Amino acid sequence: MKRLLLLNGPNLNRLGKREPSIYGSTTLDDVHAEIKELTAAYGWELDTFQSNHEGELIDCLQDAEDKYQGVVFNPGAYTHTSIAIRDAISGLDVPVIEVHISNIHQREAFRHHSMLAPVCYGQVVGLGTTGYRLAALAFLEENKKG
Repeated sequence: MKRLLLLNGPNLNRLGKREPSIYGSTTLDDVHAEIKELTAAYGWELDTFQSNHEGELIDCLQDAEDKYQGVVFNPGAYTHTSIAIRDAISGLDVPVIEVHISNIHQREAFRHHSMLAPVCYGQVVGLGTTGYRLAALAFLEENKKG
């Protein structure tokens, strides 16, 4: 069975509570449930992981090889700072789509640059938690085409 990994970085465990004016009221558990239902409809399995620790995210990315057909990844603030996560993504044979709930290009200047985008398969920003669904659909629909 095909598998998708939904990976979330720092502070996303606080989704629904942290700055709802920016990130909304949907919780990470809500996102997981929605994407799990979506992937199941395509006959795929979904695994989820969230960590506030850079090394754990890197370990999870490295473990994705030969296990997943794609990774949907919201790296949070590590987007703008982590060369180590960039290197982990760059070294994978598994495509990664970077997701951001808010539009990072409309926020503070330090959020405008993604260290990860150049090594990711794609990027979805500013569409709220719907961005997770769209990223998952990109993998599901692309794979359906063959």
